[in-house]
Amino acid sequence: MTITAPFGSLSNAVAAPLARRNVHYGWVVAGVTFLTMLVTAGAVGAPGVLILPLQKEFGWDTATISSALAVRFVLFGLMGPFAAQLMNRYGPRRIVLLALLLIVGGLLTSLFMSEVWQLVMLWGVVVGIGTGLTALVLGATIATRWFSRSRGLVVGLLTASSATGQLIVLPLLAALTEHLGWRAALLVICGLLLTAGLAVTALLRDRPEDMDLAPYGETAVTGTAPPPVVSGSALGALAEASRTGVFWVLFATFFICGASTNGLIQTHFIPLCADYGIGPVQGASVLAAMGVFDFIGTVASGWLSDRYDNRWLLFWYYGLRGLSLMFLPFSDFSFVGLSVFAAFYGLDWIATVPPTVRLTAARFGREKANLVFGWVFAGHQLGAATIAYGAGLSRTALSSYLPAFFAAGALCILAAILVLTLSRPGDRPDASPAALPVRG
Repeated sequence: MTITAPFGSLSNAVAAPLARRNVHYGWVVAGVTFLTMLVTAGAVGAPGVLILPLQKEFGWDTATISSALAVRFVLFGLMGPFAAQLMNRYGPRRIVLLALLLIVGGLLTSLFMSEVWQLVMLWGVVVGIGTGLTALVLGATIATRWFSRSRGLVVGLLTASSATGQLIVLPLLAALTEHLGWRAALLVICGLLLTAGLAVTALLRDRPEDMDLAPYGETAVTGTAPPPVVSGSALGALAEASRTGVFWVLFATFFICGASTNGLIQTHFIPLCADYGIGPVQGASVLAAMGVFDFIGTVASGWLSDRYDNRWLLFWYYGLRGLSLMFLPFSDFSFVGLSVFAAFYGLDWIATVPPTVRLTAARFGREKANLVFGWVFAGHQLGAATIAYGAGLSRTALSSYLPAFFAAGALCILAAILVLTLSRPGDRPDASPAALPVRG
């Protein structure tokens, strides 16, 4: 896509002095993408801060609120493969701007909601679709198009942006909600989303060829942007992949990954802390600490996944995560206990992404890897939706979140076992680091 003045000239004006300092413009694109994914991660995690205020104002129980969050998680995941197809056809910039407009529109309209169906429609459907368009597929697309060298580092950093978003945004939202109300917190989120939209409009370009550049790490410049590469439809990729056992193992383990992270901890950790006398700001601070460790763990996982058997990495990630979830109820929710949990669990939060991406690429090849991973990621969000509602139902029916935490821990142990049923990838050309569409 060609960007017309003044925004095309602005990106060129930024690129020129960077080029004189031997800095590739791809790093600016990666930075804008990082900002976008960071802010949208804050929008995804915000409802975890707002469950208690909504209960207080509207009298809705946890299960009712969780139903809207479950819808959001389902759409957030199901949009992944279709987002990849749309980005191939129309370019990331247009799709990202559309996504940001959807999220802002849904959040602003929700300021005036008073019925449950409005919550489901706005936070579930509208925000779910918008955030789904800016999920992990966006990072994979940017890394693939703009980077040949350092692609693994870029994917790791963009994946970790969700942890950074949680680190920065959630404690801020918790403090605003406590002092000014949940509507003020949503207005701040909308302001951050609009800021990201301005950066995308001004600086994001679809391909390096749009600026007469080669991808970072290459020297050949074609001079014009190539036509969109369409390696098949999202549904076609699903039909082909679903005939293999490998796909279903990756789908099942990522289902469990979503159930034990976004759906459980991100959504219900703050209300869980409230059950033990810990306020929203303190609970959000623990989540922020997890975000610090998660950033470290995800980047390190990308480095490890380039060097070691990804099946065994996933075995340890899922196994240790399961043990940490089973430990939490016995932590007494003391400062020391929660600190140990934050560090142990945080290092493992989304460390599963780089090995899963590499296993997907190794099994299904370069051309279809992004589309297939989009469906695997859909499994992640279906798992998140299931536990988001299930944990809320447990809290409403049993007056306790703990059964959901024990169930998630047991599922993680099952995932650790399942991943070892995969055979070791062969040394095929499409499994080599240079050929992978994304690298963790």
